[in-house]
Amino acid sequence: MALSKSSNDTFVNEFILTGFSRRPDLQIVFFLVFLSIYLITLLGNLLIVFAVCHNERLKTPMYYFLCSLSILDVCLSSDIAPNMLSNLLSEQKTISYAGCFVQLYFFCVLGSTECILFAVMAYDRYVAICNPLNYILVMQKKTCLGLICGAYMAGVVHSLIEVSCTLQLSFCASNVLHHFACDFPPLLSISCTDTTINEFVLFIFSSLITVPSILVIIVSYVSIIVCVLKIKSANGGLKAFSTCASHITAVTLCYGTTLYVYLSPKSESTVENRSVATVFYSVVIPMLNPIIYSLRNKDIHMAVKIMFQSKMNF
Repeated sequence: MALSKSSNDTFVNEFILTGFSRRPDLQIVFFLVFLSIYLITLLGNLLIVFAVCHNERLKTPMYYFLCSLSILDVCLSSDIAPNMLSNLLSEQKTISYAGCFVQLYFFCVLGSTECILFAVMAYDRYVAICNPLNYILVMQKKTCLGLICGAYMAGVVHSLIEVSCTLQLSFCASNVLHHFACDFPPLLSISCTDTTINEFVLFIFSSLITVPSILVIIVSYVSIIVCVLKIKSANGGLKAFSTCASHITAVTLCYGTTLYVYLSPKSESTVENRSVATVFYSVVIPMLNPIIYSLRNKDIHMAVKIMFQSKMNF
């Protein structure tokens, strides 16, 4: 991978990350907080993965998608958290040029895939509630696998296009990223190359990922609401809609922060806010997702309990 060449024939071989440097007195506190969040993220998501894989009752489309989401969250958090934690303990808060773009590539792949997966999960709930008699026929194992693979393929293609365009930029004016990780907005803001095309490509391809996904989610839940309102039994309607509450919460958190980061107007006043939103999206939400999905889920509770009991008996 070529390094970025500046106007005075020197090379930018690393970027300085200033995300948390404004409060040096709180570096250790930040480290302990984010280390705890990262460990909880790993524990919570891996518990869901093992529970789904080791319990026959959870081998259904809904839990296949939940397992995929947990794997994505582990990978997304692991792409960002280790370097962030390392920088919190070091005076030189840097990331290499190659490391920056590797991190950026996987961040884009995983984030895009997760956005699409949320739409797939909404469609799954639509079929389960609005067309329950044909649910098994529609959501066959090969169909679920195809939807998951399609989400990953779209994420990979999106990331290849975005990162390839960003690699064409030169960074000669500055190598200081006002962020805690490598992301498109801070990289574009310090480039000495005209970024008009990059911004256009970022907007178009990000929209191609998010807009269709949001439309699928909205249509799915509008249809679900209409279907639930037709259910004569109040308990039946409440039970049907309660299965969607966790997903709606997770989708709101994910898309709310993502749209703010990538579609909010550029200005100096939003730099810090964008960093906070990205921290929330890439580090905090992966911790919250297993909590959101398992808090009221009796099947997950029972599967984890059985899994621990079997390990202790062994």
